[in-house]
Amino acid sequence: MDPFGTIGRVIGHGISKFHTVLYRTTHGYIGHKMPGYGLYLLLHTTGAKTGISRTVALTYARDGRDFLVVAPMAGAPKSPGRYHNLRAALTAEINVGTQRFAVHVQALNRGDADYARLWRIVTDASGGRYESYQDKTSRAIPVVVLTPDPYERGNVPLPQGTACHLGI
Repeated sequence: MDPFGTIGRVIGHGISKFHTVLYRTTHGYIGHKMPGYGLYLLLHTTGAKTGISRTVALTYARDGRDFLVVAPMAGAPKSPGRYHNLRAALTAEINVGTQRFAVHVQALNRGDADYARLWRIVTDASGGRYESYQDKTSRAIPVVVLTPDPYERGNVPLPQGTACHLGI
């Protein structure tokens, strides 16, 4: 039995809930950057079975225009529910700071063509935290690529040095 692990999970869950509420209620002015943990986005999903809207703050990394998140559940044997919801819907919405926009979802697992490269990006951005989660589980922790919808008004700008005019 690991009482500190259980206590740590309970405390971590509470902090995560508070962070999500703070990010939402300040409309992204507070919560995008967390000292020692990096950048966060808010992921808005709908339950595949329940139809209930859910929002969670997640750390992310970038690969060009794409936002990269993972589904580690701290190394638990199963992926979190949000991963299953994303796979079912293939679209979602995210907040990055004060901006909210639609994204297309692509889930990658070990063996997929770009998985190893993207896994390296997210683990480097997390300071190795995700590698420690991977060591705790036999399942491959998925990398989820969130690609901004290029046709949505007010979407996230392209990386510096890239120009685009959609005329909308």
